[in-house]
Amino acid sequence: MTDAGSGPGLALAREKMAAADVDPLAIEVFSHYYRLLERGETGMIPESTIAPLETPSIDDVEVPVEAGIEALRATAVIKLNGGLGTSMGMERAKSLLCVRRGLSFLDIIARQVLHLRKVHGVPLPLIFMNSFRTSADTLAVLTRYDDLAVAGLPLEFLQNKEPKLTESGLAPAIWPKDPGLEWCPPGHGDIYTAMTSTGLIDDLIAAGYSQVFISNSDNLGAVPDAKLAGWFAGSGSPFAIESVRRTPSHRKGGHFAVRRSDGRIVLRESAQTLEEDMEALGDLSRHRFMSTNNIWINLVALRDELASRDGILGLPLIRNVKTVDPADPSSPKVIQIESAMGAAIEIFAGAQTIEVGHDRYIPVKSTNDLLVIRSDVYDIGTDFVLDQAAAVVPFVDLDGVYKLVGDFDKRFKSGAPSLRGAESLVVDGDWTFGENVTVLGAVKLAGERGRVEAGTVLKD
Repeated sequence: MTDAGSGPGLALAREKMAAADVDPLAIEVFSHYYRLLERGETGMIPESTIAPLETPSIDDVEVPVEAGIEALRATAVIKLNGGLGTSMGMERAKSLLCVRRGLSFLDIIARQVLHLRKVHGVPLPLIFMNSFRTSADTLAVLTRYDDLAVAGLPLEFLQNKEPKLTESGLAPAIWPKDPGLEWCPPGHGDIYTAMTSTGLIDDLIAAGYSQVFISNSDNLGAVPDAKLAGWFAGSGSPFAIESVRRTPSHRKGGHFAVRRSDGRIVLRESAQTLEEDMEALGDLSRHRFMSTNNIWINLVALRDELASRDGILGLPLIRNVKTVDPADPSSPKVIQIESAMGAAIEIFAGAQTIEVGHDRYIPVKSTNDLLVIRSDVYDIGTDFVLDQAAAVVPFVDLDGVYKLVGDFDKRFKSGAPSLRGAESLVVDGDWTFGENVTVLGAVKLAGERGRVEAGTVLKD
């Protein structure tokens, strides 16, 4: 493929990727997006081009038990596990975070799958898409589970990497202080490229699997469910995403919509929303459903669609402006070319969404979420599924001094407080917590610093 019509930046980027042994298909996919970026495309989705989406609920669907189990037998599970949790100050895989009783996200995911295999008598392969920064740590944890790997299939495959680009000139960014920061992942839309270039799609089909269930490793609610597997297998759809109703805390996040021009479902992220459309983005009565990033894909449909497009699905571009050093706001601005895995919903004719409960969407994106998941809001049973034990999942908003995991842990040395009876916990200032603290109702702590002593009951 030539670089005709492109400036010198693309040639430099391709050379840099080739020198780093990046897969040739990933280089072509990057080049596709580079040319879009060069032409001034932003990936924006104006409100005038979309309409609200209505979606059926899994609660209204009947799936015979045996049909669900048979569908699960033909399902492979992929977990996106390339994130380091840098926003929380982590330098290792975010999935290594402890959740409960010394169990990390990885431990719970592995045990969820092993339990389902035992109960249903299905192979249910579990495969992680790691990055070059998470692979070693992840595989080290998984050595605890001798029976996790399925013969003939890998436990992991690696996502690709691409150069960050200078905001002016679109040339590969140079950062001698830490050359590793010159690179970034291409967004989780890279999964389709990585599955193709590693041969994973063909390997799964050859092994007798007809569908995959893909989800984020930081979402412990994303359990491979037999009813959903049966619904998808029976739907005849090539691609489906589990959706949930948006809540006030999701006003600034992405949502599903219907493209007026062709009736296809689209996923609009906040980064693809014009400034003048932000009010419509936040209108929960208009755009009611958001993505869980729990995705079901028919493998043959995916293989055929990729083959018809020379391996480049052509997902919508996401132009993400960052600083070359994420921890240094004064470092030069760069552009990261990204795409979203869920955006593939607009590629496949007949793609669907299905509404599920919020119990299937329990992401941990911040230490606010981490406090909830470490508290008693959820019980973890012998199936290692998180069961909501509280009447409501409380709103938690911690002061900035809790943002990094290390600082967070120092302030909760004796464990998370009981939040089972809480509506909200807002902490302004630097507070430490003793053991067996209970929060009831809506609680706000304010003050430059303080301590909540052991056994304290905080109420309203």
